[in-house]
Amino acid sequence: MNTDLQLILENDDGEQTPAACTRFAVIWQGKEIWVQTAGNGQLLIGVDVEEGDTEYANLLLRPLATNLVSLQLEMEPADPADLLEDDHVHTDECSH
Repeated sequence: MNTDLQLILENDDGEQTPAACTRFAVIWQGKEIWVQTAGNGQLLIGVDVEEGDTEYANLLLRPLATNLVSLQLEMEPADPADLLEDDHVHTDECSH
């Protein structure tokens, strides 16, 4: 399956420049918003995880029919290993 994205970048003068990539990011409010294909004609839109984040959100955009799309919000743990280490003191009673 082709994972290339065809982009059209437009500057303030209205000049358009075509580009192609497998994923791209937009920096918005200091966060990188990444867009990439997720397979089966779907787009995955997600925010980079930063230190201290416990979870992150992905948006999954699916085509349904002509002029219709489905948008699904998925919440994922940032890194399960980090969740175990935060403010946890290891003692004899730990189960790990």
